[in-house]
Amino acid sequence: MSEYVTKEDLRQYSLMIIDEIRKLKPEIKKDDEVEWLKSRAARKMLTMSAGSLQNLRVTGQVRFKKVLGSYYYNRTDLLKLFTGN
Repeated sequence: MSEYVTKEDLRQYSLMIIDEIRKLKPEIKKDDEVEWLKSRAARKMLTMSAGSLQNLRVTGQVRFKKVLGSYYYNRTDLLKLFTGN
């Protein structure tokens, strides 16, 4: 007993797999929802110089991560600087 797989079977199976992947994939965050900002984006958001941002980092006022030489800043911390919370 031999069953043949047709091109149509493969196409339907691939569509089914793609549909399942889309269901599992989390929604991509928009730019304004990103939790960690690169230095340039943080400076642009706060309209401040690189030195001022560095000062916030050095004094521990904002959380940061250094990945391959680039600094990333926590968006929530940056926003809290100006809301006072």
